[in-house]
Amino acid sequence: MSSEPIERRVSYLGDRLRGTRCQICGKEYFEIRDYCGNCGRKSYRKMIDSDLFYDVGNLEVSTLVNEPTNKFTKLGSYIYGIVSFHEGKIRVPGRLTDRMIKNNEIVDFSALEGRPVVPRFRRRYSVDRNDIIPTISLAFTFADEYYPYQEYSIAKKNKEYDNAGIVGYGFYSSRFRVKEGSIQRAVPFIDEDAITAAVEAGKLALIHSGIDNSLVGKIYVGSESNPYAVKPIASKVAQVLKLGEEDEDDVQGVDAVDTEFACKAATSVFKDAASLVNYSKSNVKNAMVIGTDNSQAAPRDSPGGELDMFVGYGAAACIFGKTDVVAEIEGWYSCTSDTPDFWRRDGEPFPMHGGRFTGDPAYFKHVRKAAKKLMERLNLRPNDIDYFVAHQPNPQFPARIAKELGFKEEQYSPSLQVIKFGNTYSAASPLGLAAVLDVAEPEKRILVASYGSGAGSDAYSLITTSQILEKRQRQKLTVKYQAENPFLEYVDYTTYRRLKLGM
Repeated sequence: MSSEPIERRVSYLGDRLRGTRCQICGKEYFEIRDYCGNCGRKSYRKMIDSDLFYDVGNLEVSTLVNEPTNKFTKLGSYIYGIVSFHEGKIRVPGRLTDRMIKNNEIVDFSALEGRPVVPRFRRRYSVDRNDIIPTISLAFTFADEYYPYQEYSIAKKNKEYDNAGIVGYGFYSSRFRVKEGSIQRAVPFIDEDAITAAVEAGKLALIHSGIDNSLVGKIYVGSESNPYAVKPIASKVAQVLKLGEEDEDDVQGVDAVDTEFACKAATSVFKDAASLVNYSKSNVKNAMVIGTDNSQAAPRDSPGGELDMFVGYGAAACIFGKTDVVAEIEGWYSCTSDTPDFWRRDGEPFPMHGGRFTGDPAYFKHVRKAAKKLMERLNLRPNDIDYFVAHQPNPQFPARIAKELGFKEEQYSPSLQVIKFGNTYSAASPLGLAAVLDVAEPEKRILVASYGSGAGSDAYSLITTSQILEKRQRQKLTVKYQAENPFLEYVDYTTYRRLKLGM
C-alpha cells in the first residue's frame, strides 16, 4: 500500500525533477538544499532551484531488469540506467519508458548509451485501486525518437491584444497505435493515463506560448477518465508544471479545478478562461485549459463494446491570455439539454450509450444548433469561415454535420483526426483545433463546435493573428508529426487492451 506522506515527499522532488545549484561555486544537487557541501555556511541563501523537467539529459549507462519486483511486474522487463544533466553535474537514476521488451530480446546497450533523453511524467509502479497513484518524472525517452527535445524559453513580449485568445497550445498522444482497416487509434503505454497526458500537453503548450509558467493563474482540467472518483487531477498538473507563484511551503499560487461534461469538459470552460483573463480585477494573466482522456470502452465482445472501435488516447491544452495571441476569440454560443445518450454510473468501469440516439437527437441536434446560433449572432455564412472543427466520435458524424451546415470538404477535412488517433473524448475537439492551428495562416476564421453527451455543445469563432507564424517554429511535436511519426509502434488487440487498463 502506498503512503500519502511518502508520496507527498517524492512528488515534490521527483514529479518535477527539482535540483539545487550553488551560486558561489556552481555545484548542483538532485535535492533541495539550504547550503552547499563545498562552500559550507557562506552558501546559505545562495542556493537556487534547478528545474530539470524541461531539460535534456544524457543516458550514461543502462541495464535490463528482467525480473521486476511485485509493483513493477505489469511493466514486464524494462531498461534502467543513469541519466546525467548539465554536462554531468547532476546524475539521476531513471527508467526508459515506451519500450516493450520482448521475450529473449537481446538489448544492444551500446546503441542506447550516450544518446540524449528527455524526462517524461509517468506512473511509477502499480498499486491497488484504493491507493494513491504514485507518479514521477524519472522516466525517460530518447530525444531523437518520437518525443524530441524542445527548449522551454521565456519569450519577450511583443503585442498586447484587446480581447483574450489562445496564446499557446499543445497536443500529446502516445506513440503506440492499434490499426484496424483504414483507422488507427492511439494507445497509452502501460504507465500512462489521463493525468500523464495532461502534463505532457500542458508542457507543450507552455513551450509553444513562450510565457513564464508562474504567470498561469488558473488551470482547468476536463476529463471523463479521471483515475480518481474523489481527488482533483488539476492539482497534480499544476504542481508538476509549476504553475503560478510558488512560496517557500511548496504551495502553488494557482487556482486548479477539474471539470466534467463528457467530451466537452474542456471546451465548456474556454469561455470561462477567456472571461477570467479579460476581467481586469481577476489578476489572472493567463489561464490553461486541458482536455485529457484515456477514452473508456468495454471490450468489443461485451455490452457497450461498440465504442471500442473508435476510442483513443490523448490530451490537448490551450493557454488563454491577452499577450501575443495566436487566435483571438470572436464569440461563442452554448446549448444544453438533458439527453441521456451516453453515461457511466458511479463505480462502473465502462460507459453505456443510447444506440442510434447518440446521433439524433443527441450529437447532430446540439452541434447544429450551437454552430447555427453563433453564425447568426456574428452574421456569418459558411463561406466567411475558413475552417470548421466538430467533435469527432467517429469519422462519419463530423463530416455529415459539416455538410449539413454548408461547409465544403476543404473547410473541415484539416481538423479530422479521429482516423489517426481515435476518439480522444475531452481532447477530441481541441485536437481538431490544434491540427488547424498547426497549418492556418494569419487572419483565418475558425469555427469550433464541440459536443458532450448528456448533452450539450459549445461553439466558438476564432480569428488567427500574425503571431501564429512567429510561434510555429517552437512547436516540433505537431499533430501531423505525431500522426505520421516513423517511430510509431503498432500493437495487436490483446496488447491494446492490456495497455489500455494500465498500471
